[in-house]
Amino acid sequence: MEPTHRHGDFSGVRVGCAGWSLPRETWPQFPDAGTHLQRYAARFNAVEINSSFYRPHQPATYARWAASVPEDFRFSAKLPKTITHEKRLRDCEGLLDAFLPQVGSLGEKLGCLLVQLPPSLGFDAASAGAFLRALRQRHAGGVAFEPRHASWFTPAADALLKSENAGRVLADPVMFDAGREPGGDPALVYVRLHGSPRMYYSAYAPAVLDALIVRLQLAAASDASVWCIFDNTASGAAVPDALYLARGLARRQA
Repeated sequence: MEPTHRHGDFSGVRVGCAGWSLPRETWPQFPDAGTHLQRYAARFNAVEINSSFYRPHQPATYARWAASVPEDFRFSAKLPKTITHEKRLRDCEGLLDAFLPQVGSLGEKLGCLLVQLPPSLGFDAASAGAFLRALRQRHAGGVAFEPRHASWFTPAADALLKSENAGRVLADPVMFDAGREPGGDPALVYVRLHGSPRMYYSAYAPAVLDALIVRLQLAAASDASVWCIFDNTASGAAVPDALYLARGLARRQA
């Protein structure tokens, strides 16, 4: 078996999965000892916390996660659905005041916040602008928006995101032509791979991943902060796909 490169060897790209569950068939490619997160973090340099979308976690839980990973490892945390799907970005100051101190217990290992919007939420400059300003008053780090309504893939929406230093996720499958490239702040490139053709299930062909490796390296060469997260977790495809991508990036760096 080809050795799997450790965290930090990915040409400046943060590579990981939505969650750190390890399918049993991949266990031989990870250390035997440690928690799932510790074993996962020995091979990847990033992970997305999706559970924060569904329920709050204690600050001590975030602190424990941060303490269990290497220094150069980073977490991306998904904003709660109470903010994105229930309040739909409106009047969220109190909810932000509750969430951000919790996730802030990750310390310097909090690399990005993911704001995934419901497909029904169109772009409204007033409410989106007010939300972004409220968020930026409280959080100076990376912010990636994953909108799923066509109105967000417009110059006006792109300009607003850029003005508040927020990136627009490049999500696969691509739903709109403008979504074939990341948007918003060019200093943040955030790619989420949900699986195609069957979302959350399908693995990616090596040729697709090979082409992605080239794109990610070019983005990283521009000094952008580059993330690539695999969300095709439903049948265990995310971890093998992420390992393949990480090995390819490391080979090209060598």
